[in-house]
Amino acid sequence: MVLFLKKFLPEIEGKYIEPFVGGGAMYLHLQPEAALLADLNQELVDLYRGVRSYPHKIWKIFSSFPSGKRAYYKIRNTRAKSRPIYFRAARTLYLNRTCFKGMWRHNLQGDFNVGYGGEDRRWAITYENIIALSKVLKGANIDKMDFEQTLHLSQDGDFIFLDPPYKPGEREMAQAHYINGYFSFEEQARLANNLKKLSKDSKVKWLMTNSSHPDIVGLYKDFYVKKVPKGTGNRPGIFLKNPGEVLIANYKFYEKIS
Repeated sequence: MVLFLKKFLPEIEGKYIEPFVGGGAMYLHLQPEAALLADLNQELVDLYRGVRSYPHKIWKIFSSFPSGKRAYYKIRNTRAKSRPIYFRAARTLYLNRTCFKGMWRHNLQGDFNVGYGGEDRRWAITYENIIALSKVLKGANIDKMDFEQTLHLSQDGDFIFLDPPYKPGEREMAQAHYINGYFSFEEQARLANNLKKLSKDSKVKWLMTNSSHPDIVGLYKDFYVKKVPKGTGNRPGIFLKNPGEVLIANYKFYEKIS
């Protein structure tokens, strides 16, 4: 997907910004010199900050966690908020790599509650990976912020890449894989309104991936839209010709919605 998107990116004159950084695939591919990475997931933000500052400590703790289902639930149930950031980051990395399908979901009390998925994905991460990521992240400001606040920090010449929570082909994200488990159509509309204002008041360029649902596409009249021709859509691991996703931008990269 990143290679498909890359050909539509403009030349970045200022800093690179991601309001929904998630796994950061685009950022890691581009490795810009200056970046602002934001997300509402405090654990994710702490992971990136921890890797940036304490890669050696994180690897030591991550690799020391025992294997197996029993150990997983013990670590999952550990109260980590008062622990040092490098412990919290190592725990988040461990849970992400050993939970079921890498899902990230919280219950109503705010506790991570995905079940055990095995150790197969854990050791795909190496010490060298952590060190390399730490070096890349040195050029990034990383913070927990709502997307509206993140957009307001942009300046002329900056480029914003947006990958908000959504289910391909649908109006809103209603499954609990994200913070608060919900990204409603009202949030989609708030995002669209902020991007419209930003495009009117500044020389910031942005590109977004989103659902191809007509109500969402309708929020972006007078912007540029392209259907994503291939992808996994709602069926992870299965390649589809019509994955239910679109690219939307405020600069000419394809046809414009009338």
